[in-house]
Amino acid sequence: MDPLIATALDTARKRGAQYADIRLVSNREQRIVVRNGVVETMTADESVGLGIRALYDGAWGFASSRELTNAAADAAAGQAVQIARASARVNGAGLTVSDLLGAPVVSKGNYATPIDIDPFNVPIEDKLSLLFAADEEMGKVPQVSARMGNVVFIREERTFANTEGALVTQTIHEAGGGIQATAVGNGETQRRSYPQSHGRQQGCAGWEYVVAMDLPGHARRIAGEAAELLTADPCPVGIDTDLIIDSSQLALQIHESCGHAVELDRALGDEAAFAGTSFLTPDLLDSFEYGSDQVNITADSTSATGLGTFGWDDEGLPAQASDIIRRGRFVGYLMSRESASRLDQVSNGCMRASSWNRIPLIRMTNVSLESGGWTLDDLIADTDDGIFLETNRSWSIDDRRYNFQFGTEVGREIKNGKLGRLLRNCTYTGITPDFWRSCDAVCGPQHWQLWGTPRCGKGQPGQIAHTSHGASPSRFRKVRVGVLR
Repeated sequence: MDPLIATALDTARKRGAQYADIRLVSNREQRIVVRNGVVETMTADESVGLGIRALYDGAWGFASSRELTNAAADAAAGQAVQIARASARVNGAGLTVSDLLGAPVVSKGNYATPIDIDPFNVPIEDKLSLLFAADEEMGKVPQVSARMGNVVFIREERTFANTEGALVTQTIHEAGGGIQATAVGNGETQRRSYPQSHGRQQGCAGWEYVVAMDLPGHARRIAGEAAELLTADPCPVGIDTDLIIDSSQLALQIHESCGHAVELDRALGDEAAFAGTSFLTPDLLDSFEYGSDQVNITADSTSATGLGTFGWDDEGLPAQASDIIRRGRFVGYLMSRESASRLDQVSNGCMRASSWNRIPLIRMTNVSLESGGWTLDDLIADTDDGIFLETNRSWSIDDRRYNFQFGTEVGREIKNGKLGRLLRNCTYTGITPDFWRSCDAVCGPQHWQLWGTPRCGKGQPGQIAHTSHGASPSRFRKVRVGVLR
């Protein structure tokens, strides 16, 4: 690929680009879905191409091609510069490379996701056997009318180079799977999912990651809980109560009310259409009380199995960890080289593109709530009156990431420090900083888990990013529940 890279970067320079970078991406994905004992989906997709960014007179241009040839690289580089020149006439930025990008990035090296078993070497029969076994177990619960199981495997090979001298290659593996049981009866439709909702749990790992989930071993329990929810008491309506939120639901809470809110392009107003803006504007940095002193949130692209884990981002910045919330105070953004320079800071490496034909955007890496010191048993015992919430069912949040509503698949009443009756259709609502300020306890590292969110949408044209969020069960005082019906 070296001649192709050299061609693209040389063409960009000759056409007047002050800076250019190129990404070569090859992606392979396998997906299998079994629904009600029948193979519904079995696909194998491959995609390959290149994307080139060029900077001219303070403005960006981007072009891509599905052909990995010198001629295609030359044409795409020329088009990227042409678009940048046209953009410069409109915005009249006139900014230099150092104004926009700061110090040069000259990363070099190779990175590969650590895996034990390459999922693409595992026979299809073994994957189907796993899903059929889980389906059979769910089918043993009479009230369950719909069953679904799926596995997904991805291998992406990326090469990045720029006119500053960077050249890095990466091989990223992802593996995921999950099951879902839906029960109908008593005028209700209820579902339970494992390991988490909305399809599957996913991480940067190999086949061993899915095997460790033991989908068949949890299938009958999940189906039984879906059936049990049909006759469970409803969530109390319109009251304020203490909540202990499990780590999987809390992961989505972090994603929606923190992760998106600290994307600097949103905060600066550069991303204000499809994905909205953010209430965490730059004037609040280092001074705003986002949460209680129990709330410590980091962005870490080095976390094992995280979907936001890599060697370098799509600007060639190395993987790293940085503080976002420290003892409740808002101290950091997710940044690109350009946006960081506007705050006189250095990027923490959060630029990623969903494919070779998309321009990089600021995206979440692994944005996680650090563990505390409680055991879950002690936290429940310390709660006189409340609800324990598990597994996301629905969510809604405004475009500034300020007002939110969430629903969970299941709730369990807490009375006098003990778990009590099962509750269905549980919902809670709040205002982001008030909610996080109400957090007074976080469980310890033995309860901490990293959850994958492989369908994070942003940008126009749209891009789907893969991110992860770690959390331990945590307690929030006096939160309004039972608002959504």
